[in-house]
Amino acid sequence: MGFVVYAFQSGQPQIKKKSSAVPQLIGVVGLEIHAQINSSTKLFSSSQVGFSAPPNSQVSFFDASLPGTLPVLNRRCVEAAVMTGLALDCTINRKSLFDRKHYFYADLPAGYQITQQRLPIAVGGTLRYSHLIGRKQGEVVTKSVRIKQIQLEQDSGKSLHDESGSQTFIDLNRAGVGLMELVMEPDMQCGEEAAAAVRELQLILQTLGTCQGNMSEGQLRVDANVSVHRPGEPLGVRTEVKNINSARFLARAIDYEIERQMEVLRRGGSVLNETRAFDFKSGQTIPMREKEGLQDYRFMPEPNLPPLMVYDSETAPPPAGTDPGQAVLIDAMRDRIPELPSARRARLVDAFGIRPEHSYTLVNEDGLTDYFEGVVRMSRAEPRKAIGWVIKDVLGLLKQRGLKVSQSPVPPHALAEMLDLLEDGRVSSSAAKTVFQELWKGTGRSPAQIVEQQDLGLVDDSTEIHRICQSVIDSHPEEVRTIRTGNRKVLNKLVGLVQKQTKGRSDPVRVRAILEEGTS
Repeated sequence: MGFVVYAFQSGQPQIKKKSSAVPQLIGVVGLEIHAQINSSTKLFSSSQVGFSAPPNSQVSFFDASLPGTLPVLNRRCVEAAVMTGLALDCTINRKSLFDRKHYFYADLPAGYQITQQRLPIAVGGTLRYSHLIGRKQGEVVTKSVRIKQIQLEQDSGKSLHDESGSQTFIDLNRAGVGLMELVMEPDMQCGEEAAAAVRELQLILQTLGTCQGNMSEGQLRVDANVSVHRPGEPLGVRTEVKNINSARFLARAIDYEIERQMEVLRRGGSVLNETRAFDFKSGQTIPMREKEGLQDYRFMPEPNLPPLMVYDSETAPPPAGTDPGQAVLIDAMRDRIPELPSARRARLVDAFGIRPEHSYTLVNEDGLTDYFEGVVRMSRAEPRKAIGWVIKDVLGLLKQRGLKVSQSPVPPHALAEMLDLLEDGRVSSSAAKTVFQELWKGTGRSPAQIVEQQDLGLVDDSTEIHRICQSVIDSHPEEVRTIRTGNRKVLNKLVGLVQKQTKGRSDPVRVRAILEEGTS
């Protein structure tokens, strides 16, 4: 038996990318983010959690809402929410409550979702995020957005519509999976800010291990609340753009929606309080339904779950007789928080003298910070020399081939050895490029072996270097005359010709000095 699905379409106004309409209006953006908790089992049942499992293969009686089944809270999910709240400077409520949020949909078997409406587990935090506005050092803008609350709740199942749109198939594997809903205050003004905030949150969650943060698999889903208003006046009517699974699409959806609302007001219309979806193909938001109000959800206390209590060893220890394996301790969660992305960036800049934008690249790429630190630890080269090879050469080739840092055919120790050969003057910079290309082939040869086998070492014979330089000078009289008239840039051409004759095995600094003497 299939569920009938009706689709509605409505015409959309053509929105200019940069509208001059009502220039005094500004956008206001708040986010609601659903982060799937990194747990092997669901929030209230022992069903396994796994992406792409066969449909309805990971469903317990409770997930399917069979009569008589009761929820059993997953401690791992509580710990994840507490740790996330602490990392975002939230206040952790020692006592929080569960509620039922009622709405009917086929993939919600019980007809309600267990969530935390009245008293969530964490409140009042801050997410600090930064984004680059240029390539030069110091062009980094740092902002913050307030976290209103973090609440635990169940995920719903998944509806799969057939091509004809006449049937809907229900997969309950996702039903009951633990979520953290992070509600952000409307502190942002555009899509770029919202995307930067989501990327920073994604990094924090991945660092904590509380959420894998893979947006393409639905582990991080974003709803954007968007409105426009004049500064100093009350906020305008907001629309909600639902279930955006890409930071790039989030930026596009928000910017389009801000321009759309400005256009509506310019024409004398009114912005509707509605839920919209983002069509990434057209780049437009499209209406889905009118926005539900609190009265539509009929919130009520969850009768099958007692208050959720968390403790602190010093200020609020668990009562005597409490099973230590069941008590969640706030101080224990705080002690388990690793170095967060912002702290790691600051440390990289301070410790190694690298540029701020380079620290962003290192931290944002999974495993790249450890790779870089490994190279620096094993090499005598300055960190500022190593960073160029790590970002431009290693990461550049990894991106071209769609590989992760952990899959690099050039391990940190091999790159460090190559940098030492360069530092010791045993190879030229052009020969080092050749060595790196050979390392990338993954043959297992060391940089020293490659240099020896391919005869890439620097030419040490001073007489031979002088002979080649003099030959280049003699065969290019026109360039020599230009140099002697004061155009020293032409000297680069002669250096390149010497490098070509020596197959990159001559020291360019030494060659330049000889050529300068010979053309003076």
